[in-house]
This record gives sequence, structure tokens and C-alpha cells, in this order.
Amino acid sequence: MNSKTKFLTFASLTLAVSSLTVSTVVAQAKLTNQSKLFINGIGQVRVGMTVSQAAKAAGTQLVGDPPNNSCYYVKPQNEPKNLSFMVTKGRISRVDVRQNTQITTLKGAKIGDTEAQIKSLYAGQIQVTPHKYVQGGHNLTFVPKDRANQNYRVVFETDGKRVTQFHSGKLPEVEFVEGCS
Repeated sequence: MNSKTKFLTFASLTLAVSSLTVSTVVAQAKLTNQSKLFINGIGQVRVGMTVSQAAKAAGTQLVGDPPNNSCYYVKPQNEPKNLSFMVTKGRISRVDVRQNTQITTLKGAKIGDTEAQIKSLYAGQIQVTPHKYVQGGHNLTFVPKDRANQNYRVVFETDGKRVTQFHSGKLPEVEFVEGCS
């Protein structure tokens, strides 16, 4: 094999391996029920993205309410179900999870968990307040200690015993009790 052939073989192999790596990364980026929710997003979608940036990051179309300047919701066209994004001033500001017991936070919190489980997962960082509409229910709000995330929260809504829904995002939107209403 001459040096030119060796180089071409090496270049072809390198190209094949790098294109394999790229497709693996793209496959992992698609938003699924296994995507983790964190204080400022879910999967590859981050608070602060435009809807088109979020759709690209999610690997799926985001559909929903007609856009307006104040507040509206979009959701993945197909999967995951019962996941939605609040959009304020043209950017993602909050992620809502309802009736989906598969999506968890980075620490594993999910719908159906007990209040005690949430307090244990986020020891010393949960503020408990009464739920505005659910008699005996609570909002368990995770307040981060690190400065970089001080404007973000995760809010777990409960019926007084178990998590019924949860959302994360930036202040003040993450604390809006009635979403965009």
C-alpha cells in the first residue's frame, strides 16, 4: 500500500467513525419520556431558547397556541405526551409536566412521588406553601443554593400527599399559579 492509499483509507475510516458519532448524538438529543427535567429545561431544550431553537433541540415540531407577545404554550407534536413549554416574550420560560409518570427530574422525582420523597431528594432546599386551588395540597418549591441558578425553580404541586404535576423554569413564570391565564 502506498502512502496515498494509506492516507485515503485512514481518511475514509475517520469520516465513517465521525459520521457514526454525529448520528448517535442526534439520536440522543430527541426529546423522549426518558429526557430529564432540570431547573432550566428538559433534555436539550433550555429556558431562553426561541420556539424554533427549542424545536431543533427537541428534535420535533412544537405545536400549540397561536404565538402572542405575552404568554402562550407549545408542546411536542407527538411524544412525549403531557409535556408543554410556556413561551413569554418569544422565548421558552417554563416546562410543565402533567399526567406523565415517566418524565423525571435529574434526581429522579416524578408524578406520584410522596411529599416526603421530594423533601428527601432535595433535603434542605424545599419551600412548602399551600396550594392555591387544592384543599390540603401544597407547592413544594426547590430553591437552588448555587448563585448561577438563583433565578430558577422546580415546583412540585401535590394533593397533600403525592406529586400531581410539576414544572421548572425561570422567575417569575415558574411561580405563575394559572400558567398563562
